[in-house]
Amino acid sequence: MESSAQLGLKENWKQFTLLVLVNGFVGGMVGMERTLLPQIAEADFGMAAKAAILSFIIVFGITKATTNYFTGVLSHRFGRKNLLIAGWVIGLPVPFILIYAPSWPWIIFANVLLGMNQGLTWSSTVVMKIDLVGEKNRGLAMGLNESAGYLAVGLVAFLTGWIGAEYGLRPYPFYVGIAFAFAGLLTSWLFIKDTAHHVDLESKSSEIPLLKKVFWETTWANKNLGSITQAGLVNNLNDGMIWGLFPILLFAKGFSLTVIGLMVAAYPMVWGIGQLVTGKLADHYNKKGLLFWGMLFQGLAIIGFTYASDFGQFLSLSILLGMGTAIVYPTFLAAIADYTHPNQRPKSIGTFRLWRDLGYAIGAMVSGVLADQFGVDAAILAIGLVTLLSSLIIKIRME
Repeated sequence: MESSAQLGLKENWKQFTLLVLVNGFVGGMVGMERTLLPQIAEADFGMAAKAAILSFIIVFGITKATTNYFTGVLSHRFGRKNLLIAGWVIGLPVPFILIYAPSWPWIIFANVLLGMNQGLTWSSTVVMKIDLVGEKNRGLAMGLNESAGYLAVGLVAFLTGWIGAEYGLRPYPFYVGIAFAFAGLLTSWLFIKDTAHHVDLESKSSEIPLLKKVFWETTWANKNLGSITQAGLVNNLNDGMIWGLFPILLFAKGFSLTVIGLMVAAYPMVWGIGQLVTGKLADHYNKKGLLFWGMLFQGLAIIGFTYASDFGQFLSLSILLGMGTAIVYPTFLAAIADYTHPNQRPKSIGTFRLWRDLGYAIGAMVSGVLADQFGVDAAILAIGLVTLLSSLIIKIRME
């Protein structure tokens, strides 16, 4: 078995394609609630405080971030495939709970399970794809992986928004999630193979030095890894804000649920499609430059939301935000892989994804409090300025 393992996208295209498909199912699980939960909070449970509404994102972010880290730490011990399957088993009850939840704490509990599902499944598919392709096509591999995931987020966010507008907020939109959960579990169990032999093969030829303290060096001490990690945190910090406040902002502007679904979907769809191009760019161009410009575009787009007034302006800024995110997202993971030894890669990626997805919780928490105290526009502006600051840290600190 060991001797048959080969590195490369072409050599492993069948398994790689299956992993792309699985990650599409993973993204769909998040997309099913992205348009609807802020509306459900107000319509079904009478919630008005923005911080309370955004509590589901806070819980989701913390749970996913923690699970990301332990997925990286435990991947060698238990195997990537086993963790992938465990993630789908945990995700199975989520759409059923969202359908039948009698109170908001049940929604929170569903997002604890969803965070665990996302941490186990998405982290596993990321690491397995990097294992398969080797050094040459890491950026392309991450572009395809993240594209599948976030295209699914965008498409399902639009689809469930349309279903919710036509047939009600519950239960029909969440039937989509039931299909994704079972499809993801069966595909992972029956067709996905572990990548341990590919890791062993790459480790024999790798010249990357081992990190002494993987967690601390990935978090901040290493100038390159630390710069990437802070940008990842800020990227998801602003995404957490967009997830929670953008539908509320658009609703306040008088847009219908169908139109809100379209605009909420535009950003992750551009993010998803764009990565088909930007992932390959990360294999050929300076990663520092890509990360700087991507974060800069994000910051400018978010600040622009506070000045927008009509559909065309909001849609254009959503596209710009999606472009900026598409530039940085596959570059983050490809760059982390460049600076870590194959045997330490899962833990380093897990550490990066810990901090990156804590951004969801921090963004939702901070923007919710700011929105309650100073208004939605002030919260969005503050997050936009933080994103611009992150781009400057990359410019100054990263080598």
